[in-house]
Amino acid sequence: MSNSTTAIADNPHLGNELACYVQTDKLEMLLPAIQALEATHKIQYKAQKLAYHLPLGELQLSELVVYLPEGMLAADIESVRKTAIKSVLAWHKGYLSGQKADMVHAIEVLVFDIQFKSDIEESSHVADKDSQHGKSKRLKHDFTARYFMEDLIIDMSDNGQLLQIFGWHDWQSILTALHTPCELWRFLRYRLEQLQQSAISHVPSFESEEALINNFVNSSTLFTQAIAIDNALIKYGMQDEPNAALIAMALAQKNHSPTSQMYQQHMQQAAILWSQLSSQMITMVSEKFIARKGREQQVELSHWQQQILDESLFSRHELVRTLYRHPKQQQSLQQQGYVVHQHSYECLGRHYVLIFYGQDAEGQHSKKAIQPNLAKIALDVATRLPIAELHHVIVLGIDFIIEAEGSFMDIDLWIQPVDAMSQRERQLSKQLQRLQQQSQK
Repeated sequence: MSNSTTAIADNPHLGNELACYVQTDKLEMLLPAIQALEATHKIQYKAQKLAYHLPLGELQLSELVVYLPEGMLAADIESVRKTAIKSVLAWHKGYLSGQKADMVHAIEVLVFDIQFKSDIEESSHVADKDSQHGKSKRLKHDFTARYFMEDLIIDMSDNGQLLQIFGWHDWQSILTALHTPCELWRFLRYRLEQLQQSAISHVPSFESEEALINNFVNSSTLFTQAIAIDNALIKYGMQDEPNAALIAMALAQKNHSPTSQMYQQHMQQAAILWSQLSSQMITMVSEKFIARKGREQQVELSHWQQQILDESLFSRHELVRTLYRHPKQQQSLQQQGYVVHQHSYECLGRHYVLIFYGQDAEGQHSKKAIQPNLAKIALDVATRLPIAELHHVIVLGIDFIIEAEGSFMDIDLWIQPVDAMSQRERQLSKQLQRLQQQSQK
């Protein structure tokens, strides 16, 4: 544990994205052992648990904030910290024993935050001041593999039910470094494996979260899913050869090439841009959902948001790269407008149609002609695609606007759920379409 303190605000893009996956209301955690310290040490605490239904599984995230008076002795701080951890572990064990649902596909996480307050007695204002200012004087402390091995008496081989503990600063670093919900899930799985490996070998597998994050983002794990999707697309005849960008990035990663760092920066930049564009798209779409108030509409809006945020680092890179190729296209193509088919490299069942509106207001691909028909286009594409796993078609109508101060995009969004269809059913549907077209001619 470090005794250094720092003031820091928490607003990584991934933190905002996680809010779209909240599954249940907050569950307040009552921790009697910490409550017993409130009078003797003049401390306060806030503890809650939230479930996030992420694309790859359920993240059970507990948050514990302990408010300490300034000037507290280091030995007393450590005593409070140990009591707090034991109290949460006891609560967690009781919580799991009461769960009847399958928890195998869940990851349990605790983010432990220690804050110092000069006016700790004003209990009614403690939480308010956090939300108003967004900054607090926090203790920087961590929970490395060595902590789990030496200080925590816990079964490390507990089949994925281990409560992974993070200090607040480390958790913020993870959110800042990973950018996407699916990458966060994979990292937490990777970290759990490292902890269990440490228990078996009796050798700490990592000395800091920073080192572990670095190992993860430089591992082949980052491209495994994208490569599997790429191979499936070739098998389905959706593309003739492997994605050249994917091959270049994966090889650079495998060979520890200097260009690997450049590719990582590109993916991180694309991930942030996609997050910003997704927020922009949902804001525009939400107006029609708000007009139809009700729980059902809010659930639908959240589902739309999740579909476009479920993309991995590489998948976001490819989508953003497609968008930003537009200014380099021939002027005649920009004038007419055009369509680009793109695929999620995180989920085989999600397909994108990017329609770049033509500058010719009366043209076939003008905003005027396309915008009212996004839903029809999505249905038509869904019927034609030969992918049996298809579950969503996402249509983006893109208006690239160039002004004196720069260029920006307005993006119309339509997300079309697709009923599960076997490959045979999809082939028969395509044959029927061809017959109808021939009869019309």
